[in-house]
Amino acid sequence: MKISVSILNAKDKKETIKILNNTDISYFHIDVMDGNFVSQVSLPVEETLELSKISNKKLDIHLMHSSPLSYIERIKDLKNIKYITIHLEIEENIQNTLNKIKEYGFKRGISIKPNTDINKLIPYLNDIDLILIMTVEPGQGGQPFLENSPTRIKEIKNLIKDKNILLEVDGGINDKTIKLLKDVDIAVVGSYITTSDNMIEKVKTLV
Repeated sequence: MKISVSILNAKDKKETIKILNNTDISYFHIDVMDGNFVSQVSLPVEETLELSKISNKKLDIHLMHSSPLSYIERIKDLKNIKYITIHLEIEENIQNTLNKIKEYGFKRGISIKPNTDINKLIPYLNDIDLILIMTVEPGQGGQPFLENSPTRIKEIKNLIKDKNILLEVDGGINDKTIKLLKDVDIAVVGSYITTSDNMIEKVKTLV
């Protein structure tokens, strides 16, 4: 299992990236919020561009954004992006946005909220590389892992059993809850690492 560190709750995002650059994590998870799809606002384009310059890890972009294509168009020239993930619940044309993500050379992800019917993923299964399963309600870091998440993960795993799609999980993950994620390829870990006084040691408990 790979670790993608969310810097959403980091006190100093740049310093956090510099410290974690030299650990065994695989990605930095960039939570972009527009204040519309979710109530908070985080990581405007300018800040994402700035952070990308100091990261020696690939970026895992999670767009909690009602109109993600407008954001994607402004970061499309970044060379260190691996995944761009949009939400299943947006009103914007999902298929068109997925096509653009592929056109720009990035891996395509769809994120699903805890209460969204997993069958709504089915129309897109031939056009995505990753499903990001939210194990908290998106929009705020530091929330506890939802208890029914392992069952939901298994259901989605079964839904994609014949597909070459990775599963990523985001929300409430720490050294204890990560043990419940046996069917997962990538775990997004935020506050457990980034609010610690010894981030490097926290990473070692997970990898």
